[in-house]
Amino acid sequence: MRRVTGMGMAALCICAVAWVFGGQALGAGGQEEQGGRRPGASVDRPAMHRVAGVRDGMSVFPRVDYPQLKPLRDGEVDFRHFHAYDESVRLLKKWAAQFPDLVELYSVGQSFEGREIWQITITNKKTGKDTDKPAFFLEGGRHAGEISGIEAALYFIHHVLSNYASDPAIRTLVDSKALYVKPHNNPDGNTLYHLTAQSLRSSVRPHDSDGDGLLDEDAGEDLDGDGFLRQMRRYVGEGKGDSIKDPKDPKGRAMRSVGRGKGDYEVYSEGLDNDGDGRYNEDGIGGLDLHRNYPENWRPATEATGRGYTQGGSGEYPLSEPETRAVFSFLMTHPNVAIAQSLDTAVPMILRGPSTSKEEESMFPGDLALVRTFDQKGIEITGYPWAGDTFHTYSTRGGPNPFTGEPPSDSPIFGHGPDFGYLYYGVVWYGDEIWNGGRFEDYDKDGRIDQWEVLKWADEHRAGKGDFKDWTKFTHPSLGEVEIGGFNPKFYSQNPPPDLIETWARNEARFNLYLAQQLPQVRITAVDVEPAAAGAFDVRLTVTNAGLMPTALEIAKRVKMVRPDTCAIELAKGQALVQPPAGQPRARASVEIGWLKPGETKSVSWTVKGAGAATVTVGSTRGGVDTREVRIQN
Repeated sequence: MRRVTGMGMAALCICAVAWVFGGQALGAGGQEEQGGRRPGASVDRPAMHRVAGVRDGMSVFPRVDYPQLKPLRDGEVDFRHFHAYDESVRLLKKWAAQFPDLVELYSVGQSFEGREIWQITITNKKTGKDTDKPAFFLEGGRHAGEISGIEAALYFIHHVLSNYASDPAIRTLVDSKALYVKPHNNPDGNTLYHLTAQSLRSSVRPHDSDGDGLLDEDAGEDLDGDGFLRQMRRYVGEGKGDSIKDPKDPKGRAMRSVGRGKGDYEVYSEGLDNDGDGRYNEDGIGGLDLHRNYPENWRPATEATGRGYTQGGSGEYPLSEPETRAVFSFLMTHPNVAIAQSLDTAVPMILRGPSTSKEEESMFPGDLALVRTFDQKGIEITGYPWAGDTFHTYSTRGGPNPFTGEPPSDSPIFGHGPDFGYLYYGVVWYGDEIWNGGRFEDYDKDGRIDQWEVLKWADEHRAGKGDFKDWTKFTHPSLGEVEIGGFNPKFYSQNPPPDLIETWARNEARFNLYLAQQLPQVRITAVDVEPAAAGAFDVRLTVTNAGLMPTALEIAKRVKMVRPDTCAIELAKGQALVQPPAGQPRARASVEIGWLKPGETKSVSWTVKGAGAATVTVGSTRGGVDTREVRIQN
């Protein structure tokens, strides 16, 4: 398919650009200019951000110099602003230089646009390799606009490194475990979101989100020049719209959807109908969902029969996207990871799988009991109102349908990260949702929080903060008179305002610190040497799991992601194992002992002939390695 499909679409795109930029069309060129306009500032010749890929709509957008991305003081770490990709990378490099014995910085791949996907390992290098230690994996920024996860990941790193020297619990954690942290899973999408008015789901790869055969042809336009794509409302007459001004908001700001033909207003996303289909901004940049691109229970976006399950945004095939492949490849080559966390917004919820069935149907009872313990602790630490699985708890949390009164129903998600994490990779995998979209109080106690209640809370607690823009008249080129306004879509609806982000990032980091402290940990508790017959010696190795979870979940055993824990002896030159009489099992230097539960102890013995310094080891795929030297003397 030719991507620019004739003069009609081309002319429409040029008209859109001319309208938004005061009649000045954009020239060609692929360089991103520096700087940007502040929200509400003049739009004459703004600096531009170009998105990679061939699409039917615009690939160049004005950069916006958001104050929400400005640090309190240059060069100092604070969590009262949002960190764009370049600042995050500078922080990671600074920490790697500042803590060379604790930090390793590296790229795990490149994004669609060629940005490095940076990841950091935190562990005390003097106490062993990261791959010889139990590990925790944390990432943020997979969904482009859910940038609170980036802040929580950066906060976690900063908290651990800043307190290593003074906090014994953190020092023990870093000395004995490995922490793998990736703030930006999706740097391309994050960058477009951070630097322009655009919003998108995940990757910037061109995608046909509305099924009309065109790619990214209907992105939004910042018509009023305030730096955001808010909402437009238009009065269309009684019984001709689908929304009304909610009478519970005396100022007439809150809109309530009441169903087609029952309202007097229509509400749209701010912009133009670039493809002329009567919808606004329904096919902007991207549209794939990196959180639906994992191999476990993957489904295509369309299928031939019309009777099968499909999954929007799932990609051409499992792991089609480089950002998801980077996660998959790293984890599959690092099976020492026992718990993973991948952060989103804005429910808020301690969220995990399963995503296609109820937890009792797909999880082993012992595994489910463990994660339910973690769920409860997560609620205690974060204050989130919900914890549980995606298929049931997440899907039904909102209560009955406000229009029909029908009860909520379970709903599957395919190719989902938590299902890959548990069912395929065999770990505890959370996908926590940070921030609540301003939904703090249910004033009328009806079990849900409507927009008027979000506004009422903001009026009472955040007056003058500018979180909501009053509806302002605007002459739209095709709709005529409209009003543009609403909550800040980036820094209130989808993410906390900067002055609140630290609280949410801190609480999420505390939960993730708790998770990391639950990892299994194999330890040698004793090595006993006793004389045996014929001048040999019995060497008895006793080991335990000093961690707070098993060295393997039951699902990990089932899918063969972990090998049994193993005790081994390495003999010095001149030493040998004494073999039993013929017909009995041979003595082996390496002995599998199954998997250790928390606090469980097991012993293995060898009979050794010859003096010298032998080395005994207990090794576990997810419980780490412990080694001790034992001297055998005649």
